[in-house]
Amino acid sequence: MAQVETQRSSVQPFLPQGGIQLSEEMKGCISNCMSCAAVCLQTVTYCLQQGGKHAASDHIRLLQDCVQICKTSADFMLRGSPLHTRTCGVCAEVCERCAAECERMGEDAIMKACAEACRRCTESCRKMSARA
Repeated sequence: MAQVETQRSSVQPFLPQGGIQLSEEMKGCISNCMSCAAVCLQTVTYCLQQGGKHAASDHIRLLQDCVQICKTSADFMLRGSPLHTRTCGVCAEVCERCAAECERMGEDAIMKACAEACRRCTESCRKMSARA
């Protein structure tokens, strides 16, 4: 599998004036959530190809949980939902668990990249959830 892309895209999918007003902090959190979801989804495929401990059902399930909660949190923020602080709190928890699990896989570069994406998302979602 090609190296997992963990950098945020320079393309910002946010509406200009007239749409929901998003703070720079929220835009960063949305980008981190979307990036983490993409990296975790790619990592699921990689892990299934690797087999063994990488393909353990609990590990794959956690990666899938991370994908879904990251997408959900980004969606809540993009729509301006007042409940985004709650989804971000859960997202931070799931991403933290996913990062720790990926780090337990050893020196695998793909797993390290996934853990890094999860840690970035954890940090930004914690900040968002603290705004409640």
